[in-house]
Amino acid sequence: MSRRTIQLLTDNEAIDEVYMVTDKQLRTNRQGNFYLQVELRDRTGAITARLWNANEPQFRSFNEGDFLRIKGKVQLFQGALQVVFTQFERVDAGKVALEEFVPRVEQDIHKLYDKLKQLLLKLGDPHLRALAECFFMDDAFVTAFCQSPAGIRNHHAYIGGLLEHVVTMLDAADRLAPLYPELNRDLLLMGVFLHDIGKTVELSCDRVFGYTDEGQLIGHIDIGVEMLNAKAAKVPDLTGEPFPRETFLRLKHMIVSHHGSYEFGSPRLPMTPEAIALHYLDNLDAKLHSFLRDIREDKNTTSSWTPYNQGIQRRLFKGLREGSEPVAD
Repeated sequence: MSRRTIQLLTDNEAIDEVYMVTDKQLRTNRQGNFYLQVELRDRTGAITARLWNANEPQFRSFNEGDFLRIKGKVQLFQGALQVVFTQFERVDAGKVALEEFVPRVEQDIHKLYDKLKQLLLKLGDPHLRALAECFFMDDAFVTAFCQSPAGIRNHHAYIGGLLEHVVTMLDAADRLAPLYPELNRDLLLMGVFLHDIGKTVELSCDRVFGYTDEGQLIGHIDIGVEMLNAKAAKVPDLTGEPFPRETFLRLKHMIVSHHGSYEFGSPRLPMTPEAIALHYLDNLDAKLHSFLRDIREDKNTTSSWTPYNQGIQRRLFKGLREGSEPVAD
């Protein structure tokens, strides 16, 4: 019998199924009674679940990344589905198929990686092309780059998400560059590739996506600059000449400025045409991905709008539901 995945759950449905826990909290209601709130996940999505009248021993009986068999009921609450469960038990990880619970990019990772290589190994600038080769010759880096998510929750938060994010941006940059002849196309494409390389070290993706110690202490921007420094030092082995200083500075600037503003963690504001193009391409792909995901994954067919998203501080319009009244003239 196939699993009842989160994507298939419907309002008022009774469930008895295994899911992975990615977050857990012990909260109190208005009467001061404890309840347990957890985020359940499988490869198709995530859903909030609550156990009323919970206690601390129940809260401590499992951890994030564990698998729980949940018995309860699905309910529509404030425009979103949730699970109210009455029983749960921890399931040994050896008894589940991990691929059923960890979200993964829908596209073929090997094809995405081949496209990445095709774009970067055809760059006209020999130093930038050699820099790409230095990264591609590093098997450990390639494995991490192809597996890493691009984020924990906000966008492309699945295995292969970083690779998909970068390839989409490369496609967009390649189409944008001819419209602005003064843009350095090769520099822009290399900046797109490099801007989030630090996430291969910053993020961990064993069951529950999270931050490594290095990621927490340093962050992907500084890690990315360190990785660029190391690989640029190897370029002369391929070209027979030093990596151009100005090109090196421009690439580092693109990494440290790609968040676009100080309030979003950029050590520097974009100060070159390629840096500002990179920032907006990055922001465009991240935002569109999040908007389309929220609309696609909303299971409430009774409303034309998604539930309120605290992260973007708005609801999203899905389109008029069937049977809606026409707009008056």
